[in-house]
Amino acid sequence: MRRSAAAVLLLPLITFGIYSIVWCAKTRGEVNRAGAAAMTTWWLLCPFGAFWYFWSLAKGMNAVTGLGTGGNYALMLLLGNIGQAIVQARMNGLGATAATAPSVPVVA
Repeated sequence: MRRSAAAVLLLPLITFGIYSIVWCAKTRGEVNRAGAAAMTTWWLLCPFGAFWYFWSLAKGMNAVTGLGTGGNYALMLLLGNIGQAIVQARMNGLGATAATAPSVPVVA
């Protein structure tokens, strides 16, 4: 789930919002592969489907990463690509701390 947060912030501006949908689709696929269920990205095309879709994606992210559901939902829904960049940075930070943590407990 590691992706550049700067790219998540700036690419929607260059691609007229299309990269936001791509980010949602890729993140949903990663969440589903990790074992949590998130609904299909087609719901973003429905008038009120984005509310339901972002809630489903936030619940899936919570199940996989342990990040809060409500906070991620509010960020993605209310701030758009800025919120997506913040959520991506949080997921990247979570992956960095998990990678640097020792896998075997050290006995002193």
